Amino acid sequence: MSFDRIVKLLLVFVPVALFLELTGGSPTVIFIVAALGIIPLADLIGEATEELAHHTGPKIGGLLNATLGNAAELIITILAIQAGLLELVKASIVGSIIGNLLLVMGLALLLGGWKNGVQKFDPRTSGLNATLLILGVVALVVPSLFDVAIQDNKAAEFGLSEGVAIVMIVLYGLSLLYAFTHAHPETAGAVTREAAVHESKWSVRTALIILGVSTLGIVFMSEALVGAVEHVTESLGLSEFFIGIIIIPLVGNIAEHLVAVQVAIKNKMELSMAVSVGSSLQIALFVAPVLVFITLLMTGEPLLLVFSSFELIAMIATVLVAAFIALDGESNWLEGAMLLAVYIILAIAFFYLPSAGGTVPHP
Repeated sequence: MSFDRIVKLLLVFVPVALFLELTGGSPTVIFIVAALGIIPLADLIGEATEELAHHTGPKIGGLLNATLGNAAELIITILAIQAGLLELVKASIVGSIIGNLLLVMGLALLLGGWKNGVQKFDPRTSGLNATLLILGVVALVVPSLFDVAIQDNKAAEFGLSEGVAIVMIVLYGLSLLYAFTHAHPETAGAVTREAAVHESKWSVRTALIILGVSTLGIVFMSEALVGAVEHVTESLGLSEFFIGIIIIPLVGNIAEHLVAVQVAIKNKMELSMAVSVGSSLQIALFVAPVLVFITLLMTGEPLLLVFSSFELIAMIATVLVAAFIALDGESNWLEGAMLLAVYIILAIAFFYLPSAGGTVPHP
């Protein structure tokens, strides 16, 4: 049975989660079932976006992918902001970056290299993306480092995060402009799975309906998921930080993760790298700064781009390791094993970390 078919079978958990939510079921069971239900819905959003891209052409299609590529995780984090779970939101930003670069790229390199030997990709594109990743992490690190000196001045804290967020969004827009005008469509900054799928099977109307229904489904599933977080932290002994940095990114992006691994096995390493690295770029340069202003609209105060020391170390180490691997334009299975080893080490460390706030020092 193919990965896609297995993912589609998980749709059965959507009505189950809705039933449990309406009948007052166990919050822990609701959390698990809702998380499983989000996976196929996120995959459907990806498929619908690709179908629209097929009808609209590569440039508009690339823009659609750039906008909706992390829709599921963005919806989850918006509802988490509404619930006041800001530490979970910031942890999910970090978790998405390290998950895409260590877990997804690691699996792709490991399985692709094991089957095909040394795999090659364009070092110019990967080098540019690696530089953008480093700049994105620098932008996330700066507010955390300077917060020590300005934390008593709320206006300065807010102004710094808002200013950095604006610069990041502009840089992301410029990267898309460059990708659409200079780069190959398969490796554009928007990152699309279009090259990995067959001919269009849906009309524009069908794709829009599926996109709308799937998005609405994710809203309901995310609301159930976020509503059960507090209970899960107590009943399962998982910290809010661990849920945000490991579980939420896995749930929101697993469908895209499977695509990156599948195309690597098919020896399409160029596209696999575009999916894994491009998704991290989107989180760092677009999703994170957009959440700053979404939080401002919802709560009256922006989301501060201030992360704990552990989160900063994890991001910096991840981007540096991934950049070194991507720069030479070729990969092998051992490099994939290295990335997975780093991810497992970080996951174990995060599991034993009590939280990202209070007990966790900031720089």
